[in-house]
Amino acid sequence: MRVFLTGATGFMGSVIIEELRAGGHEVVGLARSDAAAATLAGWGVEARRGDVADPEGLAEAARASDGVIHCAFGHDFTKYFEAGEADLRAVGAMAEALAGSGKPFVVTSGLTAHTPGRPSTETDPADVEGMTAVRGRPEALALSFSKKGVRSVVVRLPPSVHDAPGQGLVSLLIQQARQTGLSAYVGEGANRWPAVHRRDAARLFRLGLERGEPGQRLHAVAEEGVTVRSIAEGIGRKLGLPVRGLDTEEAAAHFGFQAFFAGNDLPASSALTRESLGWAPTQHGLLAGLAGDYLP
Repeated sequence: MRVFLTGATGFMGSVIIEELRAGGHEVVGLARSDAAAATLAGWGVEARRGDVADPEGLAEAARASDGVIHCAFGHDFTKYFEAGEADLRAVGAMAEALAGSGKPFVVTSGLTAHTPGRPSTETDPADVEGMTAVRGRPEALALSFSKKGVRSVVVRLPPSVHDAPGQGLVSLLIQQARQTGLSAYVGEGANRWPAVHRRDAARLFRLGLERGEPGQRLHAVAEEGVTVRSIAEGIGRKLGLPVRGLDTEEAAAHFGFQAFFAGNDLPASSALTRESLGWAPTQHGLLAGLAGDYLP
């Protein structure tokens, strides 16, 4: 299959390329700079110059492919809502281009379903209100095209997609601990973040492309919920820093705009994903990585 991949040189895209090529697929990676194009060429991957801010270019590339995996997303949290609007336009353009083709369209999302008191599952719709709408609205749009001749599949990534180069939102906790000299959590720190190693997540993207059903949501969740307190304690041990819980006012001052994420409780199940696609994570967990080579 000739697969068009956005975010091709990024943290997830780079390992998705490895997974796709190992599975016999041909990859065309979106490159918005000469440096990105050169990186892809060095990997033996065809580069298509363009930008996720160019819907027409994305649509053209989607039409020329046998399937699309959309991983690109702006991670500047000071422009989070703007990134969401850009993502919505990008998803809409590629979905329209694929309408009626039956081709697979795998879109990256987050665990935005609001399910207080229980872990979210693949059957729970995305939250399309407030801050979670940033990922929820593009997800809902992509899935709506399953009724328009697109084999649209969503892969929901947890707060921590981890490997040595980065750990998702946990990287922000690490950065904050280094800057302030304190590894902190909110309240008792009992809130939970699901986690997955990026290589396990990359395999799920391939499975979704090859075998995902139209309108299917997949949870790339290896660990249902790691307490934020245990994450903070792991960071503190590795960096030799004190660890402490903060009340709401202290957390707002300590974490700044990250306070919203630091206090979130987001347990999630991947039982349906594992059952439907035979996905079985094999890599080490988040806390093992923090105790290992994730932190110098």
